[in-house]
Amino acid sequence: MLSGCVATSGPRTFEVQENFNSATTFSRLFDATPAQTCEASRRALLSQGYIIAAQTTDLVEGKKSFQPDAESHLQMTVRVVCVPEANEGKVSLGFVTALQDTYALRKTNNSASVGVGAIGSVSLPFSASSDSLVKVGSATVTRDTFYENFFDLVKRYLVIDQEQAGQGQ
Repeated sequence: MLSGCVATSGPRTFEVQENFNSATTFSRLFDATPAQTCEASRRALLSQGYIIAAQTTDLVEGKKSFQPDAESHLQMTVRVVCVPEANEGKVSLGFVTALQDTYALRKTNNSASVGVGAIGSVSLPFSASSDSLVKVGSATVTRDTFYENFFDLVKRYLVIDQEQAGQGQ
């Protein structure tokens, strides 16, 4: 009779979330060296308010925080890896991945009780709460428009850099 009330469940299983195909693209070809592509990517991230967390000649990573409401916090991490595509090194491939972490505000209530030997324990009406952010989700950004806009901004900075290099000669 009670067996109908008790739910037994094993570990949750999920369908495969990845679909490898050539239509979903997180990369673009640029007419620039890997170092120039990563520098243009760094400038693109800086122009949008990202804090650069890591930078080498072939990698740049930026982070930016958002607070859509009082109880939520989002952190976006954008990573760009720049690799040579042609033997001469004048063409590079930029791979971009954006990860969005979601945090929620959690409140913890604390109360106090005091134990006194002769009397016993006495509960005091003291209560305090502490707030903390707890990570509740993480997902790779898959919106094509996000990546298209980023790549367009990188191309813009590459054009500016090439124009400045041409004027310097």
